[in-house]
Amino acid sequence: MSCLNTSTHSHPATFLLVGIPGLQEAQYWIAFSFFIMYVIAVLGNVIVLFIIYNDLSLHEPMYLFLAMLAVTDLVLSTSTLPKMLSIFWLGSREIGFHACLTQMFFVHTFLSVESGILMVMALDRYVAICCPLRHSSILSVPAIVTMGSLVLARGVLLVSPFSLLVLRLPFCQRCLISHSYCEHMAVVKLVCGDATVSVIYGLFVAFMVGGVDLFVITVSYAMIFQAVLRVPCTDTRLKAFSTCTSHLCVILSLYIPGLFTFLTHRFGHNVPDYVHILAANLYLLMPPMLNPVVYGVKNKQIRERVLHIFNQKGIGAVCACLI
Repeated sequence: MSCLNTSTHSHPATFLLVGIPGLQEAQYWIAFSFFIMYVIAVLGNVIVLFIIYNDLSLHEPMYLFLAMLAVTDLVLSTSTLPKMLSIFWLGSREIGFHACLTQMFFVHTFLSVESGILMVMALDRYVAICCPLRHSSILSVPAIVTMGSLVLARGVLLVSPFSLLVLRLPFCQRCLISHSYCEHMAVVKLVCGDATVSVIYGLFVAFMVGGVDLFVITVSYAMIFQAVLRVPCTDTRLKAFSTCTSHLCVILSLYIPGLFTFLTHRFGHNVPDYVHILAANLYLLMPPMLNPVVYGVKNKQIRERVLHIFNQKGIGAVCACLI
């Protein structure tokens, strides 16, 4: 497609986001499920942040990491979903070139941060279970702040070249993005010049973030399970398995759609576009919705404080049934 409103440079002034290719008629109704997921994500993460911030007894490693995860989830979902809903419900498909690059930066940076925080949370669980006596000394508040800062810095430094490389590429007035948001490879596919450097760099970042983090998470949970199997008490062992399994389900909800999207862009030429885009949307919405439930509400301390807040409003019994 040729853009009517072109800039004086080699890139268009605006892009047009398709939404969900092949489901343009149905995406109006699909948007309602996305909206519900977004509302749950925002409310859940805001409640978790509110409770952790106001309760000094929760200013411990696990809860500080959970607060970082909640902030990341809010930024990640809010950087994409409002624009998605405007496409699905209002038909507002235009997005400025620089606004698109900004969205791409935030999406990929905070996906990297999300992955990094899940990795350090797995390390925290490993230290807490396998080295409980040294947990507070190893994971002190300064150490937690340093780890969070490094995870954020890694995301910013690795993802910034995405936008810089795209900015230098010619688009030859092609501006129709077959996606619901400005995803890196979806934008690079519009380039009419040689985009090899961008593609190779994307592979490098995927390995440095997803590959390294997933390896560390896998090793950490393998050692956790090994330690849990040595616990003599059956009830304690089952409780630990239940907690670890729910955590792994949340982790997989990030990595499985992410891996599917990554592989489909490069090798899945026979995968229908709507399947790919739906998976890419869930990739951004499922973890922010599930994280406050699995890491927050399923946690005894946070659950008790949530019930206490709602009891003051007279609706604690309803929440207790839901939880």
